[in-house]
Amino acid sequence: MEVFGIKKRFKKSKIIGLQFLIITFVFFSCSPKSAYQDYKSEVYQTSQAGDNLKLISNDETKTTTTKIKKVTLQLLPNEEFQKYYGFGASFTESSAWNLATIPVDARKKVLTKLFSPTEGAGFTLTRTHINSSDYSNTHYTYIEEGDEDLSTFTIHEDLKGFSGDENEQVRDIKLIDPKYDLIPMILEASSIPGADFKIIASPWSPPYWMKKGETAKMTNGTLMPKYYGLWAEYLSKYITAYAEQGINIWGLTPQNEPLHAHNAQWDSNGFTPEQGRDFLKNYLGPQLVKDGHLNLEDLDSGLRVLIYDHNKSTMNNYVNATYKDPEASKYAWGTAFHWYTNSELKENNWYAKELTELQKNWPNKGMIHSESSIDIDAKDPIGQYWRESTDYAGTFVPFETYAYDIITDLNHGTQGYVEWCSILSHKGQPNPYNNFNSAPVLINPVTDEVIYTPLYYLLSHFSKFIRPNAHRIGLRSEETKGLIYTAAKNPDGSIALVVFNKNEEAYELSIALETKTFTTKIAPRAVQTIHLQSR
Repeated sequence: MEVFGIKKRFKKSKIIGLQFLIITFVFFSCSPKSAYQDYKSEVYQTSQAGDNLKLISNDETKTTTTKIKKVTLQLLPNEEFQKYYGFGASFTESSAWNLATIPVDARKKVLTKLFSPTEGAGFTLTRTHINSSDYSNTHYTYIEEGDEDLSTFTIHEDLKGFSGDENEQVRDIKLIDPKYDLIPMILEASSIPGADFKIIASPWSPPYWMKKGETAKMTNGTLMPKYYGLWAEYLSKYITAYAEQGINIWGLTPQNEPLHAHNAQWDSNGFTPEQGRDFLKNYLGPQLVKDGHLNLEDLDSGLRVLIYDHNKSTMNNYVNATYKDPEASKYAWGTAFHWYTNSELKENNWYAKELTELQKNWPNKGMIHSESSIDIDAKDPIGQYWRESTDYAGTFVPFETYAYDIITDLNHGTQGYVEWCSILSHKGQPNPYNNFNSAPVLINPVTDEVIYTPLYYLLSHFSKFIRPNAHRIGLRSEETKGLIYTAAKNPDGSIALVVFNKNEEAYELSIALETKTFTTKIAPRAVQTIHLQSR
């Protein structure tokens, strides 16, 4: 009987064990499989040591020492924030002139490196100027002096090419294609296979005869109120004229840097917050609606008006005048802002507080970084990005400042980031002023040498891997001094994690994505994009 009892208990335990296995199998087979289970990682790095968007191999990402510091980053793909419109740099007359000095095949290669999503940076958000800017060869407008009915309006200035005699900086430099110009540059860029970019257009100054208080031609001063209506019609005509050339303008800022009424050194026009509000509400907005450019029922479906377009340090005081007025605000899609002064960004935490305030106060308005630039060191155009540089306000490290500025902007609601000139000469030219900037691409117009600066590769870390209509996603980690990061999920489901390490030591990154973990090592003073996508 006792033996029988043992057998009976054993048989019962077998049944219970079998039931447990069945329940366990059913539980796990019914558990949802991670959507990212088959994802693989590709790691691209740009560093002070000389990596330029280099695809890092598995061997190079393996940790070779147990002493390396480790950082865990948890991606939260179901936590979605703002939608992205793109990243890139601007079309200027100066950029077009530089391209006109090199052979056609070299020119196409430069544009491919800027706009191809497979063979280059894949820039998707750009900007250009209405009338001349601080990076034009001369001062110019699209009408003749005193034309108050706009009968002479034409954008021929952006089409006519270059004579080689516009200013001292361009004289005696051979033009390979004198017929090249701003509009041909934009059209050729759009013809690059896979190119898909949006353009924001901004005026630096109305015609000088419409203004009062100028200190030089088209410099400082402000638009006279009696010309508000005429200037609004002028800007609307520009949108129409560009469309007729096959260029659809995505966004318009009513005025570049409107706080420059007295202290600018280049084309400028002052608009107080109240003047900007009244111009938009009573003139520009109604004119754009009348001409079919702006759809008040859906501001996303037509031309987008972005107000302000000046330094983010003071943007909240400026935009309130427009956004608090319903009759003005209804025309405004969002806010455009710049980063200047460069050297003050770090001490003010890249104005994260101001970005947060803008997003909190006006959550239904877009946020676009529309301009940044640095002065060029023509003797060291590559190395200057990795060491202290200077501007009129102080010192900063350009690569670090750009990386922190971009990532801080993105982590605080910004939906796109645009650098100023996409292309300049190796001397930061040409323009009519002693104001020489660097750019993503530098061209020696005499030797035809093309230089891709560290800024080109830094912008590529975002533009190439965070595509239009991507969304920023949640990202958790313990704060690590000298590391900053952001992540986005693209419409195709791929994920881009961008990490900048400003420290003098490497870190091992452990990246958790639901049930998957990816590991990489980021070099000292380097930026990485970890691109996660289905196999």
